[in-house]
Parts: sequence; C-alpha cells; structure tokens
Amino acid sequence: MFHQLTDINKRPKPYEFSTVRELWTDPHRAEQMLAFHLDESTELASRPAQKRQAATDWLMKHFAVGQGSRVCDFGCGPGLYATAFAQTGARVSGVDFSANSLGYARAQAQKAGLSIDYIEADYLEFKTEQRFDLITLIYYDFCALSPDQRAKLLSKFRELLAPGGRIVLDVLSLNAFAQRAEVSSYEKNSLGGFWSAQEYYGFLNTFKYEAEKLVLDKHSIIEAERRYTVYNWLQYFDQAMLEHEFAQAGLKIEQLLDDLTGQPYTGTGSDIVVVAKVA
Repeated sequence: MFHQLTDINKRPKPYEFSTVRELWTDPHRAEQMLAFHLDESTELASRPAQKRQAATDWLMKHFAVGQGSRVCDFGCGPGLYATAFAQTGARVSGVDFSANSLGYARAQAQKAGLSIDYIEADYLEFKTEQRFDLITLIYYDFCALSPDQRAKLLSKFRELLAPGGRIVLDVLSLNAFAQRAEVSSYEKNSLGGFWSAQEYYGFLNTFKYEAEKLVLDKHSIIEAERRYTVYNWLQYFDQAMLEHEFAQAGLKIEQLLDDLTGQPYTGTGSDIVVVAKVA
C-alpha cells in the first residue's frame, strides 16, 4: 500500500504521460462528459447557454458568418456551436473523436433540419480537401495539448484556411495560472461517479510546473479489480508565448481579446481569445 500511495503522489515530468483519448472515448466517461456538456448548472465541459449565445452572436457578426461561409469547429463535442453556425446558412463541419457526443450532435442536427458535416476523428490527424473561412477551437482545447501537438494543430489550421480565413481559439492566461494551487485529495466515487460505473476511490493530485506555466490534474482511480490514472494537462499562456507559437506555424495573431464576446484585451482576465490569420 505504501508503494501504491507513493506512486499515486508522484509528480511526472511535463507531458510524460498522455491519456486524452481514454478520457474522451471510454463509453462510461463519454456519457458522463456529454451530460456535463448539456448541464447548464456547471461549466466542467461547456459554457452555459447564455454565454454560448453571447459568444456565437459575436463570432457570427464579427466574421460575417452566414450563407456561403465555410466554418469548421474543431473539438465540436455535441455540436453546441456548430448548430448555431449552421442556423445562419453557413456550411459547417465539426470534428471530434467522441462518438457519443457526435451521435447526439447528428440527432440534434437532423431534428432541426440542419445539414452539418460531423466527422469522427482525432483532429490532429484530420484531413480534408475543404478550406474554411473560419476555424474555431473553443473552451481551452488548445491548453490541453502538448507543445508538439499544438505545433501540429496550428500547422494544420494554416493549411486548412481559405484565403482571408481566420482562426479563433481561447486559452487560459497566466492570471488563471496564478490562481491554481497544488492540492491532494481523495473521495469515494469522486466527481459523482464520473470515472467509472463501478464503485471506486478517486485520488486527485494537482501539480504546478512554474517554469513551464503548466498544471497537471492527475486522477488515480482505484476500483475493486483495476487501477488506472488519467492525466489532464493544462498549459497557461501570455501574449508572448502565443505570438511565438503562432509565428512558428506561419500564422500571425491579428487580435487578442478578453473573451469570446469581443471585449478588448486588458491582460487582467483569466482568458485570452486569439484571432489569427496566415502570416
């Protein structure tokens, strides 16, 4: 038991382990994640409807999304943003590797009479001949990627942009990083049974990496017959970090904002919204 607890509390090297696919594709957790997306009382997976509406209103107005526009929402989940884009008459694609979330998204599109091209794929590997006027990556997906993955995704975005196209994504700022603290806790059936349909004990270790401006939430799950660990990495950014990564991919940051409603950038908020184009 001592050695197990030592392992549970061990700090890994930055990005030493990745369990992103397991988090989103495990059948039980996929159902739980979809429930979180649709739960208006929590922001664990999506912003509530009022905030989403304000964001899509700004996005559609600022980027003139409408009839004939070509939009691709990366990490689209259950289609909450893709649906709003499609309602303008835009030609919309959504990419996600959660079959469960995409099943819900397709059902909602059919119910609403909307034609949305939902693709089940790892967006890091996604390929298409289409080119897009607007590419979105919403709710801190960019923060969950390793440096190599971020570089790969930004290069892909550059390739998929139509002439004059724009990228919009949101990240967590260093102000948000400063609010994080290292903690250790455990709970029976933590997060309300999110991790498993079986009874379990969930251990959470939050580690901060000051030099990298990185946080790890390490979830160690112990059931009666198995034990596993889920690593949730979150990178935090400032303007210089973002400009460097975008420039390395041949992209130019056109605008920084405080949020997805178009509020001017002050550098004091917990979020940074990036609008970028081909350099």
